[in-house]
Amino acid sequence: MAVRTDVSDLSAHLGFWLRAVSNQVSQAFAAKLEAEGVTVAEWVMLRLLYEAEAAAPSRLAEQMNMTRGGITKLVSRLVDRSLVLRRASPDDGRGQMLELTKAGTELVPKLAFLADSNDAEFFGSLSTADRQTLERLLKQIVRASGMPAMPIE
Repeated sequence: MAVRTDVSDLSAHLGFWLRAVSNQVSQAFAAKLEAEGVTVAEWVMLRLLYEAEAAAPSRLAEQMNMTRGGITKLVSRLVDRSLVLRRASPDDGRGQMLELTKAGTELVPKLAFLADSNDAEFFGSLSTADRQTLERLLKQIVRASGMPAMPIE
């Protein structure tokens, strides 16, 4: 059988390599989180609340590039597991504010350690300069393409 040369080789595409790395990094991290009973989307929300201390669901939906319905379901799961507390907004009695419970606050550093470990596992072979270059280039691609900066899926 003759080798066809009229089409570029699959491995010649940057997207091919990016997908290969992304799949492995993402799947490994999701598995680490799953062992702790948390999804990637839940981790992102917990981390955002840890930083903000309290936030409106609409603000989180915007930050996470999710619909309000999606945020509502995500919040409900975290409230049911006593990781997030829903309370009335002090500025608007009809609005809600979300904040971490004590259990949620204690869980975030443990999950952050898993995120750091996952990064070390996959990117530890890169020099600091190479890691900074990779991060800069990926952020440049995100900005130039207009894609959401918060990947949660």
